Amino acid sequence: MARNLDPKCKQCRRIGEKLFLKGARCGSARCGIVKRNFPPGPHGAKGKPRMSGYGEQLQEKQKAKKTYHLLEKQFVLTFEKAGKEKGDKGKNFLRLLETRLDNTVYRTGFADSRDLSRQLVSHGHFLVNGKKVNIASFQVKTGDIVSVKESSKRQKYFRQLLEKKEEQKNPSWLNVDKKALSAKVLHAPTDDDIPSNINTAMIVEFYSR
Repeated sequence: MARNLDPKCKQCRRIGEKLFLKGARCGSARCGIVKRNFPPGPHGAKGKPRMSGYGEQLQEKQKAKKTYHLLEKQFVLTFEKAGKEKGDKGKNFLRLLETRLDNTVYRTGFADSRDLSRQLVSHGHFLVNGKKVNIASFQVKTGDIVSVKESSKRQKYFRQLLEKKEEQKNPSWLNVDKKALSAKVLHAPTDDDIPSNINTAMIVEFYSR
């Protein structure tokens, strides 16, 4: 499976904001954005260069791509699929990204980063409606139940997950049962569930050039 192997903290610093690529570390003082809030490279500390309209569109596209941990081909295919659906193309695009299985696992709190959730999915730890699914790009839909496989619950990672006491705020479109390590998709993500830090209009403009 192809992966982006660029250092995660540098990816956030290049974009200029937290993309939460390293889970719990992103919320601590060790976060790269907290320690060095300037672009990587020998001239980064001098400040951000002024960008053209194209540069801003490109950066917005890169931000979304890195946030959802996708390579360019996967990103473009999802964008083209969104264009075939009725309604706002940008909102449809983010809804498709949100309802990927790896992102759904991340939103349930069963993984503290999308990188880890993709790894857990690809290793076959999750079921969708009782059937094993190890494809990260699998699209969940209303009524689907995503759960941890029974044999996987005995593993150290999932046992520690059950022991965690802190509660995570889940999006409205998911009903999470932490004790059963399962979640039901109640409905498609609403506008309030879609990340507000991604300007989809710029992404649409970028691919319309």
